[in-house]
Amino acid sequence: MTRKSGDASRSTIRDVAARAGVSASTVSRVLGGVYPVSAATRGRVMRAVRELDYVADARAKAVAGVGTPTLAFVLEDITGPSFAHMAHGVEREATRLGHLCLVCSTEGDVQHELEFVEMMRAQRAAAVILVGGTADTPEYRERTHRMADSLASAGSRLVLCGRPPLDPGAPVTVIEYDNEGGAYTLVSHVLTQGHRRVLFLGGRADHTTALGRERGYLAAHRARGLTPDPALLLHGDFTRDAGHRLMRQALKDDLDFTAVVAATDMVAAGALTALHEAGLTVPGDVSLAGYDDIPFARDLHPALTTVHVPYEELGRLAVRTALDHTPGAPDEHLLLGTHVVVRDSVGAPPSR
Repeated sequence: MTRKSGDASRSTIRDVAARAGVSASTVSRVLGGVYPVSAATRGRVMRAVRELDYVADARAKAVAGVGTPTLAFVLEDITGPSFAHMAHGVEREATRLGHLCLVCSTEGDVQHELEFVEMMRAQRAAAVILVGGTADTPEYRERTHRMADSLASAGSRLVLCGRPPLDPGAPVTVIEYDNEGGAYTLVSHVLTQGHRRVLFLGGRADHTTALGRERGYLAAHRARGLTPDPALLLHGDFTRDAGHRLMRQALKDDLDFTAVVAATDMVAAGALTALHEAGLTVPGDVSLAGYDDIPFARDLHPALTTVHVPYEELGRLAVRTALDHTPGAPDEHLLLGTHVVVRDSVGAPPSR
């Protein structure tokens, strides 16, 4: 009897082999298309496949090196708009090059990340792309070096996007953008308008992306002979809610500032809401700037001055470099530039 696709029990490769009167390995050869098989044998196997409505296990095909080649994109939070744009670049470039793109959101679970990478190694994914800043600790370097070696042993490649580089010699590709340089230029623009007390709404104190942006904030002050007040450096995370909470706290504590630089546009959006709730205007009472240049930044009121990060190109480049590498090649390090997008949210400080 022909098995229907809705049946509870699913046909296996052994069922197909028995129906066609051949071995399971012969069925694999026919379906894989990589070994010569007689036309008669191929006909019997394909007829059995149709009759049993057999669907080959994609995982088995990947382990065997057959089927659509895959790339894996691993990030902490898939809801972040900057990561979404990077994922879009990865997916579009992977599709253009004939690869399937798999996405994994770890929610910060290191064990989940390790398990997913190991699964991709077993399936011989062409590359695994890890995205986003992290704490640059010896444990991180050792763990990630092991990932890189494991993937390289299977002919794959580990790509770090916006993550700390590893020690020299690791089989890894590192693609970064200039976090510190972007923040330096942005804060320099704010200081040029005449501001001297600039509140910085940063990320986690151990997070490499947040630290890079904070270094740029500090360096821009030093370049002008200024020493920022430590009380004006606040830490949270990269979310809208963090920006709203930190801004409300700064206003409650009556901190003295005329401008705010937020570590991300999402943080800036939360800060803007808190300023409006307090009856303050931007940039009339307080200037405000963000970082990332995600699309809605131009639709805020006022439109947000920010740092443009080429997230989609970063994703595209991650795919291209991963697929172009020489197997077993040592580390390579690429750095993309950023630039300030001047809009309406930054002006001169109010007269006092």
